Amino acid sequence: MKTYVFDASALFIFLEKKNGASKLAELLRDAMRDRAEILMSSVNCGEVYGKILREYGADRAAATMTAIYPLPIQMVDASQQRCLRAAEIKAKYKLYYVDSFAAALALENKATLVTSDSDFRKISSISVMWLKN
Repeated sequence: MKTYVFDASALFIFLEKKNGASKLAELLRDAMRDRAEILMSSVNCGEVYGKILREYGADRAAATMTAIYPLPIQMVDASQQRCLRAAEIKAKYKLYYVDSFAAALALENKATLVTSDSDFRKISSISVMWLKN
């Protein structure tokens, strides 16, 4: 079974129905049929929540989270080990710390990172599915 890691940009593309949303919907359908596994760092999910909270307020942010939780996305906590690995990736590749959590999770699980964030081009050791937003 193929494993994917969504970063915040992937979830935003899905939620906002931008270019690439249909590919994400296909991955989610595959996950519902046990043909794929989708992971997301809780830190990246928090990034999504924070942006919606800042731009649209608490009610919309809460409603969005309620809509996200039933999706077949396994939220992975930021353990101490993952925080340290993310910090190492941040230092080595000069990524934003929050992006480093998605990269660390992809590396840890030998997964394909699903993103539209071109900063991940810096890491050649990660398989990436590029989305256009």
